Amino acid sequence: MSPALRLGIVGFSLIGVCYGFARFAFGLFLPEIDADLALGPALSGVISGGSFLGYCLAIVGSAYLTERIGARAVAVSAALVAAVGMAGIAMAPNAFWLAGAVMLAGSSTGLASPPMAAAVAAAVRRDRQDKTNSTINAGTSVGVALSGPVALAIGGQWRLAFAAFTAAALVLTIATARCVPSATSRSATASVLPPINDDVARLIMAAFIMGAASTAIWSFGGQLATLRLGWGTTGIGVLWIAIGAAGIAGAGAGSLVGRFGIDRVHWGFLGAMAVSILAVGSGLATPGTTIAGGALFGAAYVMLTGVYLIWGVTALSDRPATGLMVGFLTIAIGQTAGAPLFGLLLDALGPNVAAMIFASIAMTAGLARVNRRAPQPQ
Repeated sequence: MSPALRLGIVGFSLIGVCYGFARFAFGLFLPEIDADLALGPALSGVISGGSFLGYCLAIVGSAYLTERIGARAVAVSAALVAAVGMAGIAMAPNAFWLAGAVMLAGSSTGLASPPMAAAVAAAVRRDRQDKTNSTINAGTSVGVALSGPVALAIGGQWRLAFAAFTAAALVLTIATARCVPSATSRSATASVLPPINDDVARLIMAAFIMGAASTAIWSFGGQLATLRLGWGTTGIGVLWIAIGAAGIAGAGAGSLVGRFGIDRVHWGFLGAMAVSILAVGSGLATPGTTIAGGALFGAAYVMLTGVYLIWGVTALSDRPATGLMVGFLTIAIGQTAGAPLFGLLLDALGPNVAAMIFASIAMTAGLARVNRRAPQPQ
């Protein structure tokens, strides 16, 4: 097996554990966590937003450290932080403890992505880097898909689930240390954040809005299914499997962008995200539309994050870790704002209005368009 292929497999797995387990599995188990710790929608939104806030803080530090101490050390740290954060969730006795553990676990995702972009830039041929990056990014979907069967197998025992996820993160720590190169992508004199040129400003606008809209499903998909359909652990587990399995389509982001250009792919999957939010949360939701909407959301979200990854790395081609960081940081800032807002709207106006508002928000991200330097169809 070539070093590049090993890197792709380990990177795919690292993203799966950090994003699928440490960050997004919280939404899967939220109904059971809420029942045990009496959180309520508003507090649930604040705690979920804490996960995204942890990501925001970590991804800036990750890009900075990757450019100075190398990809391997930062990637190993991501796996360890995921393990500690998920262990904290498993042991949480109250909402305060839970909030801290969720924030720590969510920060692992911020640590994981920049070193993988730097490692790909160092170890993979240039003509295959977009495809490799989008494939690694699609690891999110496998982590989400696997968390669903775990929930079904253990009957919603969320503490046991997060203990199992912790063990997986510890195993992956060893694999990451063995396979990720110690690559840096910039001299130690580089600034943490790049100049905000036109490319970067457009990316920031789009990523922020999409991130905010996505919390309707990531943070409240389980709650919406419970409110609309009375679903328990089994139904929500199936929903999460649908989200994750369909998200594997996001591995094709590099190919689609190369063929159709960023703008067309961007608009198309923003529309898909808006439809998915309505399918799960509107008054017309049925079991069929909920599962279909979850699958559509999974494909749209992972595809859009792949688009922003390519957009950022292209805009800052000499600093791939920082280019990825800008797009992914802004997604998380949007999620930090979006989760509490959706929780408040859900509490005050109900699921139908909240879903319609957030579907509309998703579409406005398409107002940001790439300029001529971004990838266009060949």
